[in-house]
Formats: sequence, C-alpha cells, structure tokens
Amino acid sequence: MVGKAIPTLVVLLLVAGAVGCASVGTVARERSLTVNASAYNSIRGQTDAHPNLAAWGDTLVPGVRAIAVSRDLLPMGLTRGTPVTIDGLPGEYAVLDKMGSRWSRKIDIYMGEDVEAAREWGVREVRIRW
Repeated sequence: MVGKAIPTLVVLLLVAGAVGCASVGTVARERSLTVNASAYNSIRGQTDAHPNLAAWGDTLVPGVRAIAVSRDLLPMGLTRGTPVTIDGLPGEYAVLDKMGSRWSRKIDIYMGEDVEAAREWGVREVRIRW
C-alpha cells in the first residue's frame, strides 16, 4: 500500500510544480492601436458644471497626465488606471476618464487649464501603447 502511495505523491508534486512554473514566466503582452487624439481642458465651457471631475470620480488637476478614452476601447483593456504611452509625447498617461458614446477609436488628452496648448494640439492620429 505504501509503495503505491509514493508514486502518486511524486506525480502530484511534479504536476503542481509544472503548473506553478508555467505561470511564473507569463508576461502580459503590450498592445498598441492607432487612434484619433484630441485634447481637452478642465474648464466649464468644455465639460459640465464639475470640470475637474472625471467619469470614474477621479479629480483632474493641472499637471496630471490623464486621458479619456472612447467607450469602444474599454473592452480592449483601456480601463480606469491603465498606463498608456502616446507616441510623440513624453511619459505615461493614465486612463482616468471616458468619453461619450458617440465617439469611437478616440482618446482625449487632458491638458489642465491650458486652452492654447489644447488648441495647438488639435486632432491628430497617434499610436498608443498599453
């Protein structure tokens, strides 16, 4: 009886070790997408009565690197807090806002209260990575 239990235990340990090793080297793959990118500010004329309040309840303040994403990008993994790099811009931006349902394949880059910078940015096609 003891002789049969030992090989079963060895098999269970080998299987458990193999399963554990398989997940150790797993790395999430980077995704990228070309989108239209506009810019927005936290001023009443561009938003509602609470211009610093983002869709998930985050407070946007000048200097924060944040973007809003169109809702079709949410199922692709661009959800609240996702770090994103934007080709042509330095650093990382966090997804902290979402856009109205009429937009698709689009991001809006938060530029604080600098309306001139947002106007200069305009609308551009950019590649984003997350």
